[in-house]
Amino acid sequence: MKILRLLPMLALVMAMVSCSSIKVAIDQNKNIDFSNYKTYTFLGWQNHSDKDLSEEDKLLLRDAFTKEFERRGMTRQNSGGDMEISLYIVTSKETSVSGYNDYVAKRGSYNYYSRGYASSNNNYSTQQKLVGTMIINVYDRKSKDEIWQAIATKTVEKKPEKRKKSIPSTVGSVMREFPVKPK
Repeated sequence: MKILRLLPMLALVMAMVSCSSIKVAIDQNKNIDFSNYKTYTFLGWQNHSDKDLSEEDKLLLRDAFTKEFERRGMTRQNSGGDMEISLYIVTSKETSVSGYNDYVAKRGSYNYYSRGYASSNNNYSTQQKLVGTMIINVYDRKSKDEIWQAIATKTVEKKPEKRKKSIPSTVGSVMREFPVKPK
């Protein structure tokens, strides 16, 4: 019986944890020796990314990436870096549904042979959330070939002060997958 009381709480905790996670997928050219890259250049925001971001968000993202590349011993240049990096952001609204059932049975379960009763109330709610997808493309400047790509998806924080805290950790999660590890 105690387990039945704990299940709703466990479900709530699982829902909270799963909502805050970031999903990262990467693709890289396995034939590239990334230790040969010492400098990088930001190419800027790709088409239509600008409309979804405030100037502060763009600066936070660029600064977070700069910090992560510097941790890997790489230096940022305004132009002509060994690697060229483009960023693209897409947002979409999604609806999430959560539900809860408070099944109650008295004097045994309700069936044809018993005089007990059972009641069940189903409750559900829907929420709109903004989901952001960030695509990071890294190119070799000389060959212009894409050498690494990361696609990160996460629920966007509504409040700017929360985004200020979450953006560096989001970028850190993406850069954990980069072939050059921090020094």
